[in-house]
Amino acid sequence: MFKRVSRLSFMAVILFVLVFTVGCGGNVPSDDNYGQQGDDGSLSGTIQIAGSTSVQPLSEELAMEFMARNPKVKISVAGGGSGAGIKSAQNGTADIGASSRELKPQEKTVKEFVIARDGIAVIVHPDNPIEDIRLDDLKKVFTGEITNWKEIGGKNAPIAIVIREEGSGTRSAFQELTIGEDAKFSDNAIIQNSTGAVRTAVAQNPDAIGFISIGAISDDIKTIAIDGVEPAKENVLNNSYKISRPFIYMTKDEPEGIVKSFIDFVLSHEGQQIVQKEFINVK
Repeated sequence: MFKRVSRLSFMAVILFVLVFTVGCGGNVPSDDNYGQQGDDGSLSGTIQIAGSTSVQPLSEELAMEFMARNPKVKISVAGGGSGAGIKSAQNGTADIGASSRELKPQEKTVKEFVIARDGIAVIVHPDNPIEDIRLDDLKKVFTGEITNWKEIGGKNAPIAIVIREEGSGTRSAFQELTIGEDAKFSDNAIIQNSTGAVRTAVAQNPDAIGFISIGAISDDIKTIAIDGVEPAKENVLNNSYKISRPFIYMTKDEPEGIVKSFIDFVLSHEGQQIVQKEFINVK
């Protein structure tokens, strides 16, 4: 009799636990990296963004504003290049990958969100007399076929080519849009690992030529027109300036939680106002 009662009591306890768990909606701690919304409507959690160093400063500014609006959210932004950003989105090692070039067909396994557009400016030293260059001549300069400024109307001096490192979205976009994906940059090109380093190298060398984002143009360098078209935001928007590219956020799957909230903010009127301070808004 005692054993029977014990069994019934044990079964009753198990049944109570099951009913309590179901009734409470299975309140099991979640490992969801996207965070959650509190009872007061506030957002909390962490977001990791990684990828293009060209997109990185914009991501940091957008993240700062979003965190100011949502103090319980922490967003970390890292570089690494567009290639790294695409891979981090594909394998989920980052919540958001960032690319500053169009994705190749084989890379389109992620969700894409164009958050801005950018033009790539060709830059020279302020003392360089060149004001304009044909796109075909630009290709010959960067591949090493043209090696002296006098060949394109400049002074008699060797051309010092400054480019970004492999994996850079700026380099990939510039290569695709100017010299072609199958072409090679000159073996004599000076390689720099950031937009700022390219700009500094050109600013310090009267015979240098390089390329940077339109958003990174400063007074210590000079931009030159391509086929008569200046590297200006309005010319990127009307497609008359051909060396332009998108800034893309990518997620492995359809974004949820605070990742979705952040991307929605970036594409909102408020987010696009931040974008248009330096780049070209898409909304």
